[in-house]
Amino acid sequence: MTLFKSLGLAAFAASLAVGSSIACADKLIVSNWDGYMPADMMVRFKKATGIDAELALHATNEEIMGKVVASKGRGYDVLFVSSPFVEALDKLDLVADLDHSKITNTKNLYNQANYLKYDKGNKHSMPYAWGTTGLCYRSDLMKAPTSWNDLLNPAKDLKGKVTMLSTDRWLMAAGFLSLGHSVNTKDRSEIAEATALLKQAKKTILAYDDATFYAKLVSGEATMTHAWDGWCNYGTAENAAIKYVIPKEGTDMWVDSMVITKNSKMKKEAHAFINFVMSEQIGTWLANNVMYKTPNKVAMESLDDSLLKAYPNLAMSPDEIMSQEQLRDLGSTQKAYTKAVTEILASN
Repeated sequence: MTLFKSLGLAAFAASLAVGSSIACADKLIVSNWDGYMPADMMVRFKKATGIDAELALHATNEEIMGKVVASKGRGYDVLFVSSPFVEALDKLDLVADLDHSKITNTKNLYNQANYLKYDKGNKHSMPYAWGTTGLCYRSDLMKAPTSWNDLLNPAKDLKGKVTMLSTDRWLMAAGFLSLGHSVNTKDRSEIAEATALLKQAKKTILAYDDATFYAKLVSGEATMTHAWDGWCNYGTAENAAIKYVIPKEGTDMWVDSMVITKNSKMKKEAHAFINFVMSEQIGTWLANNVMYKTPNKVAMESLDDSLLKAYPNLAMSPDEIMSQEQLRDLGSTQKAYTKAVTEILASN
């Protein structure tokens, strides 16, 4: 089984790919993270539909957001972005409404996937993957953590043995959740309270790590990490003692979705691409190779029981996932989050 380990790590390749792709006006241009769909996806798609398509990589939501805003979406047709960015792009009038009659594979979705708060009815986006953020830990080296405070104020023997995510929304979320606040709060006093807590927590952690934390667990350098559920599975694949848990205070629910740019000149072909991605075959590939859950019901139901047993968080039900708080667009408050994170990372 090939594991997806390169999400968000290909900025240089992304810049090259984007630069060459935008010149190809006769092809459908799809921008996605590296490794987030089959390597031969475009070949499969052309074989099935006769449509030429090219992949342009982006390393982060912020990177593709900046490029799409600057170009007004021109040069791109389909974008893979996370839920807050779906909302942001819609507010900027940069995404098209979807014609569901051209996406017949919507029948493959769990019913719950039609009620995502950032886009109820999937009017201008289609969910591709979804999941949660929690604590990934070595069950052979510590007892199961139960609270975000186990991360932010670790036991004496765990100090210097934990890592945290540094991305704005997830770093701040750990602080908000530990204090009983919403992961989408716009209250400046709550942002300040979480910032102070996270500055204090920095003194006890090993590192901020968004990409290799699971490897630190495997090597034993870290005992507990702040982690996206699918990425925790990469560690579990190498050491079955690595487990995942959602703290008692709850967590965020993240969704990666597909949108069509409003200025796309190939909307018919873009709809065909989204429909192809929503097939059982691609959904099954995602779960088996990227180790992420998908809202594609038929794909999830086709998974081997042994996979779900080995990686229990893959077996979370849609209701369990959606019981967590969905990440939303913060609007102008995003600047306050970014400022807070800058202060936290620079603090002593």
